[in-house]
Amino acid sequence: MALVPPDPAANEGPVDLSVCTAAHCFHAFDALFCALTPSAAPIAPEFPDDKYPLFVTWNIHRPGRRARLRGCIGNFEALSLHDGLAEYALISAFKDYRFRRIEKSELDSLECMISLLTDFEDADSYLDWTIGVHGIYITFPHPSLLPTASGTPSPMSSYPYLPRLTSKHSFSATYLPDVIPEQGWDRIEAVDSAIHKAGWNGSITEDLRRSVKLRRYQSRLHTVGWDEYITWRTEHEASKA
Repeated sequence: MALVPPDPAANEGPVDLSVCTAAHCFHAFDALFCALTPSAAPIAPEFPDDKYPLFVTWNIHRPGRRARLRGCIGNFEALSLHDGLAEYALISAFKDYRFRRIEKSELDSLECMISLLTDFEDADSYLDWTIGVHGIYITFPHPSLLPTASGTPSPMSSYPYLPRLTSKHSFSATYLPDVIPEQGWDRIEAVDSAIHKAGWNGSITEDLRRSVKLRRYQSRLHTVGWDEYITWRTEHEASKA
C-alpha cells in the first residue's frame, strides 16, 4: 500500500498521554472477530469519534515466546476512529502483502496494538530526531537525479544546515517509534533501512541521505491480547442481555 504523506496539521501540540486506550484496541479486535465469525454482531464503539492518523498492528503472541509480527498497516491521513480503526484492522489482517491472511484459528494467539500518531514536525535533516521518541516518515528523489558528491562535512556535526533536494520522482517509507529501538538501530542505520524499505536497492551514499526529507512524529500506543478482548466482549454481551 502506498503511503499517504503526513498531514502537516494533524494533531500538532500537546497531547494527552491517555489518548489511546484499550477501547480502541477492543474495537479493532471486534472488527476482525466479526469478519471471521459471520454469526457475531459487532459492538458499537463507546469512545469519541476523534480523528487521528493511525496504524493497526497484529502480533502472534504465545507463552514463553517473543511476539511475532502478523500484520501492520496504517494511514497518515487523519481518520475518524470509529471507521478508521475497523477498516485498518481488516486491511492489516488481510492485505499486508508480507503475510498470508489471518485466519480464525489464530484469533486466540493474537494481540492488537493501536498507534495513534501525533506531533508531526518537519525535521531539519535526516538526523534531526530522537530514537525512542519519534517515528520517521522519509521521502527522497531518485538517486540518479542527485548532483555529484560535494565533499561537504559530515552531518553528524552540522545537520541543522544540510541542503535539501526535491523531485517529482520520489520514494517514501516510514517506521513507527517503537520499531527503531526494538531493532537496535542508530539514526543512520534506521534511515538507511527506511531508504531500502522505500524501494531503493542500490548503494546509499551520504548525498542520498542528505537528499532525504524527514518528517518526525510521535505515537500513543495501547495493546490488548485475545483474552482481554474476549472478556470485554463477553461482559458487554452480558450487560445487554
